[in-house]
Amino acid sequence: MDLKGDTMCFVCGEENPIGLKLKFAWEGDRYRTEFIPGVEHQSYTGLMHGGLISTILDEVMGKLLFSRGINTVTARLEVRFQRPVAIGEKVVFWSEVVADKGKLIETRAQAETADGTSLAQAKAVFMRV
Repeated sequence: MDLKGDTMCFVCGEENPIGLKLKFAWEGDRYRTEFIPGVEHQSYTGLMHGGLISTILDEVMGKLLFSRGINTVTARLEVRFQRPVAIGEKVVFWSEVVADKGKLIETRAQAETADGTSLAQAKAVFMRV
């Protein structure tokens, strides 16, 4: 299976009219993106939906591997929330590889405030396809 960048991806697709259209870049050994949630991204009043936080954490890990030319799909994702994300609060998401075990690759990611306060952490296993 040859996975190619999809312009309709919900997180990064430039042509998706309801997508987040996030841009990703390398910063040292970490792959990162930033996001400021609006009211359309909330669950409880004033708070970003946890499912969207999980989605971006998954994407920053998956795109890390894709940027290295490795085609994968998420095999397992675990997210630990540490504090709510306020609407309008800039969130930095970053990821890195923990272990490459051949068919499976372990990664980790974090969501944090601009000053480095941890908001959520994720661990994932990606499967090569």
